[in-house]
Amino acid sequence: MSKKQNIFLRAIRNEHIPSKSDTYPFNLPIVRKLKTLEFSKSVTYIVGENGSGKSTLLEAIAILLGLNAEGGSKNFNFRTKETHSELYEELRAVRADLSYRNAFFFRAESFYNVASEVDRIANDDIRMLNSYGGVSLHEQSHGESFMALFTNRLRSKGLYIFDEPEAALSYLNQLRFLVWMKKAVSEGSQIIVSTHSPVILAYPDAEIFVAEDGVLNSTSYNDCYIYRDMLAFVTNKDLVIKELLSD
Repeated sequence: MSKKQNIFLRAIRNEHIPSKSDTYPFNLPIVRKLKTLEFSKSVTYIVGENGSGKSTLLEAIAILLGLNAEGGSKNFNFRTKETHSELYEELRAVRADLSYRNAFFFRAESFYNVASEVDRIANDDIRMLNSYGGVSLHEQSHGESFMALFTNRLRSKGLYIFDEPEAALSYLNQLRFLVWMKKAVSEGSQIIVSTHSPVILAYPDAEIFVAEDGVLNSTSYNDCYIYRDMLAFVTNKDLVIKELLSD
């Protein structure tokens, strides 16, 4: 019997019509060639090399769902700097009949701004801080603050989007993040993740889309370049280092 999947967001559709005059983000191959991206699993990964456009796509999906561009929930309305693209204006969400209780966009590069906003709100309402474990995120290490968010704020039956959650996580905390993912999925959540980590990528029965030649192709864990490249390095470390650092 197939495992029940938690699907709140069934797909996104790109309604932008490509043109020779397109500029960023519409000149990115991943955007130009994208028509429909379907979500059929509780956990979906969107991966690719730096500059492939995966973070731009995740940002647009988050904004499309009403989440703050710099990270946070629908109740976060702060803007440190307007840097998000206009891609979300050309996307359309295909939603399931189910509704989620909670939604959150986590992006590693601007998490500092989210932590600052949590502190600002907590000055007026301490319940905000309690939702993140009761301790200011700024009073913890970067990795500890990430884990405080994952384990305290992100509750059951949620739709969660993560852009490089491994950025400040040790190997052990990446494993703990996988455990959190299992708990979140078992409690009815849908998770969309962009990562460079072979550990974070290892959640079983997940859909993996990899940006290759400007197209998002479905792949398996063992065939994904993130796993293959790390395996090649670990099993041939001395040879790789010798080649890279030779005069």
